[in-house]
Amino acid sequence: MSTPAPKGAPTRRSFRESQAQTQTRTPKAGRNLPAAIGVGAFLIALVVGSLLFYPLAFVLLVTCAAAVGLWELDQAFRQGRLSPPLPPVLVAAGLVPVAYFYGAEGLAVGFAVAVGLVLLWRSVGPGQDAAADVAAGVFAVAYVPLLAATTSLMVAAEDGVARIITFVLVTVASDTGGYAVGVLKGRTPMAPSLSPKKSWEGFAGSVGTSALVGALCVPLLLSGPWWGGIILGALAAAFATVGDLAESSIKRDLGIKDMSSLLPGHGGIMDRLDSLLVTAPVCWVLFSLLV
Repeated sequence: MSTPAPKGAPTRRSFRESQAQTQTRTPKAGRNLPAAIGVGAFLIALVVGSLLFYPLAFVLLVTCAAAVGLWELDQAFRQGRLSPPLPPVLVAAGLVPVAYFYGAEGLAVGFAVAVGLVLLWRSVGPGQDAAADVAAGVFAVAYVPLLAATTSLMVAAEDGVARIITFVLVTVASDTGGYAVGVLKGRTPMAPSLSPKKSWEGFAGSVGTSALVGALCVPLLLSGPWWGGIILGALAAAFATVGDLAESSIKRDLGIKDMSSLLPGHGGIMDRLDSLLVTAPVCWVLFSLLV
């Protein structure tokens, strides 16, 4: 005869049920997959819809995303005891439309003006930690609106809509391919101190998937060579991974998991922009060379 379990002790059945519930709540990939897919599909539809409606609507969308990303980065910095001057940093989101209307030269001048505003704004405050605050402000301007503004340089071209669609598709393919292969086959950690779930197998999936999408998009959408699409996709995957690891490094240094909880299953806007921001200038240069 079996001895009854002590009062309050978990039975074998309750243990199995709680274990199953835990596995349901915490997927292997570490995020809410249905929510992530739904939000990701909505964001892609928003980008494509703005492009098809009017390119300037896409520029406005990127400007708003850059402003929210700057706000998230500012809040993260403040958790790390840095206080960049927020008003001039937010104004720097205007670099996105400046690049659309005035090109690369206007973007360079606008960036210089934005950096000057950060310096001037912080110079009238207290002297303590001024250098660190200015450095954080300049970094925020260079990291978010300056890189994001290269999408305006792409969309301003004659075939700008096709360039943006190609850029988005190869970057999303990199993220999706790396995620899928990493979950199924990931064994060898790539940078365990920064991103424990990122593996070399997942990186190979990122490069392969992005190169395949590039090989299809460049000839079909841009009338460019298929081999140019492979180069574009492979480099986009490499730089997208760098962007992802760079933001992971920032978050680890500041002691936070996500930039915010604005996007269910993803985190914040910056948690979605990390790979896109670093990939955008690479795609802009490659389009100029290959298409």
